[in-house]
Amino acid sequence: MGIVKISDQMHENLRVAGTALSRSINAQAEHWMRMGMLCELHPALDHREICRLLVQAELAGGLDMAMAVAAPPERPRAASAAKR
Repeated sequence: MGIVKISDQMHENLRVAGTALSRSINAQAEHWMRMGMLCELHPALDHREICRLLVQAELAGGLDMAMAVAAPPERPRAASAAKR
């Protein structure tokens, strides 16, 4: 564990979001970092799919970089595409 320096404005953003979502400032910062990391690693996934990825990772013992860079889950096909 280490210290990460952030701006006063980002700290305030974390405080507001964390309070609204019942998370500590540190938990909110970690959530945003985790989501940002996954967005960069898997730009084709939307927020819902990234949340699903996080739940699957938690069920498998937690998120680590090896799991995060593995192939993302397959996107569900639209009903019309599935009928073809």
